Amino acid sequence: MKHRYNSGVASVEFAIVGMLALVLLLGALEVGRAIFVFNALEESTRRAARVGAVCPINDPAIVSTGLFSSDGDVGAVVTGLDAANIAIEYLNRTGTVIGDPTGDYGQIRFVRARIDSFDHRLLIPMYFTTFRMPAFETTLPRESLGVSREGTRAC
Repeated sequence: MKHRYNSGVASVEFAIVGMLALVLLLGALEVGRAIFVFNALEESTRRAARVGAVCPINDPAIVSTGLFSSDGDVGAVVTGLDAANIAIEYLNRTGTVIGDPTGDYGQIRFVRARIDSFDHRLLIPMYFTTFRMPAFETTLPRESLGVSREGTRAC
């Protein structure tokens, strides 16, 4: 015997459970995407520091490589990452930033690539918010800085 008071209960239960399941699914996807962005930003600093160690000082290829940009497709890997987010610094033996690396070329011992202020935007429907990712940096010892026996070369 079916009670007339129970009609529609299954629909309400499905709506509640379905909403919770959808929020959990989207949350899991966003955690995975945040981890991907975290790793991509770390790789970006590693790539920029590596190219900075072997290319001439302030060569545009350094930041371009850090942006994963080979043909001008800026932001192809991490949306919102641009040249303003990547800082390239040249350091002396003690790790102090050299103010004018072209004037103190012989003092350069390390190249550091940093990403300080990158805001990651969550894409959860009805909950679009951003949060600041932590600072990323990679420091590598200088190598040729674009100078070889044949002279200075571009990257």
